Amino acid sequence: MQVIGAPQNSESLLVPVLLASAGVLFFCILDAVMKAQALAMGAYSATFWRAAMGAVFASALYLPNRPQLATGRVLRLHITRGVLTAFMMLFLFWSLTQLPLAQAVGLSFVAPIIALYLAAPMLGEQITRGAKIAAVLGFGGVLVIAGEDMFQMRDDSSLLGIAAVLIFAVMYALNIILQRKQALVARPTEIACYQNVIMTCILALGAPFAVTLPADVVQWTAASAAGVLAVISLILLSIAYSRAEAQALVSVEYTAFIWAALFGWLFFAEPVSAGTLLGTALIITGCIVSTRKAKA
Repeated sequence: MQVIGAPQNSESLLVPVLLASAGVLFFCILDAVMKAQALAMGAYSATFWRAAMGAVFASALYLPNRPQLATGRVLRLHITRGVLTAFMMLFLFWSLTQLPLAQAVGLSFVAPIIALYLAAPMLGEQITRGAKIAAVLGFGGVLVIAGEDMFQMRDDSSLLGIAAVLIFAVMYALNIILQRKQALVARPTEIACYQNVIMTCILALGAPFAVTLPADVVQWTAASAAGVLAVISLILLSIAYSRAEAQALVSVEYTAFIWAALFGWLFFAEPVSAGTLLGTALIITGCIVSTRKAKA
């Protein structure tokens, strides 16, 4: 089986970390768009149209090259991750309609910790001390920034929403592991195409009962933007995971909180507290630590 993009031992981790960080950025923008879409048309409809638009754009990138159809283990990986992602996204986007964004995003960050310890039995990776330190620093940064929002029950919090985002976190941890496996045997555009097409097929099963058409140009535009953002994020993350082990990249997931704080300040005039700055510094430190090839 051909291995795609396997890095040499001497390759720096800086490039994969930067690519993964960019992928997380686009995913954060996607979250903001999808929260608005889910509130406007329901989580199922929003997720279906995100997947459908993603399938259109990913296919336009992949199919003109007349690729051979995936078979065997590669096809099984595509199907497994596509099905997992369909349900994973439903849980996430529904939880965003039930919880404050900071609380939902903060709770979801148990996923990188879970993924770090799944990397050993499922990928055969030897977890290094640097990866463990990076994960602790990243999660510590999230706790400093959003610890109160994560654990405090407020009027706009929902126990079902909290349960949904925690289920999402477990699924996302498995998704990270599958992402690494896929990235080693398939090219980024192939991964993006199969994932979005399979997601659309799975969600289409409930379409006659739960899907409504976007109501206006704004919703159609948002669905298209979500599809593009999802494909870009998936391609960037696929490239990153083809060049570095999962343990080296899981701490990068925490950079989502940096973008959340920045977007809140730029677009909603939300103040940046000292805690936010301290938490951001811890997250960045964790990313720097993760770029070093520390010994186990």
